Amino acid sequence: MGNRKTQTSPVAVGEAAPPFELRGTDGRARSLAEELKKGPVLLAFFKVSCPTCQFAFPFLDRLYRQFADRGAAFWGVSQDRREHSRDFATEYNVTFPILIDDERYEVSDSYGVEYTPTLFLVGRDGRVELTSDGFSKQDFLEIQKRLARYLSVAPGELFRPSERVPEFKPG
Repeated sequence: MGNRKTQTSPVAVGEAAPPFELRGTDGRARSLAEELKKGPVLLAFFKVSCPTCQFAFPFLDRLYRQFADRGAAFWGVSQDRREHSRDFATEYNVTFPILIDDERYEVSDSYGVEYTPTLFLVGRDGRVELTSDGFSKQDFLEIQKRLARYLSVAPGELFRPSERVPEFKPG
C-alpha cells in the first residue's frame, strides 16, 4: 500500500541499518543497537489499513515463533497510533513486539520506506542482509533459510499445503 514519498533513498543490502529507539505498544522502549547484541533483527514496517500487511503479518508471526527463542528478534514498526496498532496485532494474531513510529515517521524515513509492508533483515553486525517490499513468498522463504542457517536450527513449515499463498502481493 503506497505511503508518502520519503526524503531519503531506501537502505540497501550491505548498508548499515540506521540506529533507532522506539516505544512499543506495551510502552517499553526498544533499541536496535541493544537488540543486535543478542542476534539478528527483522524489521517489518507497516500500516494497519494495508491489505498486504494484513495478509503478510500472520506469516511473519509464524516465522517469529520458529526463531524467537533462538535469538532472533522480529519487530513490527507501525505507522499508526498505538491503540490501532495494538488492535491490529490482536486481530491478526501477531505476538512479536509492535513499535510505534509516530506521525513524523522519522524511523520509516531513515530507512527510505515508501510502501508497506517493507522488511529489513538486519544482521548482528548491523548491516542490512535482505530487503523486501510487499509480500514475496520467495523472500519469506529466504528470510527463513537465512535465520535457520544463522541460528543453526532446522526451519519449520512456513506455508501449509492447505493455504493458498500467492508468489507476490504488491504493497
